[in-house]
Amino acid sequence: MPPHLVLASTSVYRQALLRKLGLAFECCNPNIDETPKVDESAQALVLRLAQAKALAGGESFPDSLIIGSDQVAVIDGRIIGKPHHFDNAVAQLTQASGKAITFYTGLALYNAATGAMTAEVEPFTVHFRHLSHAQIVAYVEKEEPYYCAGSFKSEGLGIALFTELKGRDPNALVGLPLILLTEMLLAQGIDVLTYGAGTAITALA
Repeated sequence: MPPHLVLASTSVYRQALLRKLGLAFECCNPNIDETPKVDESAQALVLRLAQAKALAGGESFPDSLIIGSDQVAVIDGRIIGKPHHFDNAVAQLTQASGKAITFYTGLALYNAATGAMTAEVEPFTVHFRHLSHAQIVAYVEKEEPYYCAGSFKSEGLGIALFTELKGRDPNALVGLPLILLTEMLLAQGIDVLTYGAGTAITALA
């Protein structure tokens, strides 16, 4: 039997991505402080938070493999997170218009039974179209991307905001780099191609 798998996230987007691998898993709320440290880079921030989420999950599931992930965008050298409301979403997309924006997703896999931690940062670059204010407002009103870093949902209408996407794994843009995760799981003895088929999926809020 493969180790018990836990996703330390309540994000419905990350849960949907993880379901693609066909593995049974549970979810938990890591409930950590996500405040950036002074002068902390985007890469350092998402790596630290991904590991912190995985460690927090390990407190409730001491014999499990815990997945932690965190994502931010960088626009004009400034870290951008979730907008949380309409005005911030419009401001983020206005700033991103016509630019190439890099998203950094931190991914951590923590074996709570052995204490082994693997963590990496997956970059993904999005090239935005030149967007009018009316286009930005219309988009935000339609999809309300208030809890998405960068203020868009690339799996939905947000794809219309872009001219080009660059990166090895489009899943990273949504918040969980599955190619990297598959590699990490394999190192822990979980081959999704042999363990995944026909496995029931459990996702707890």
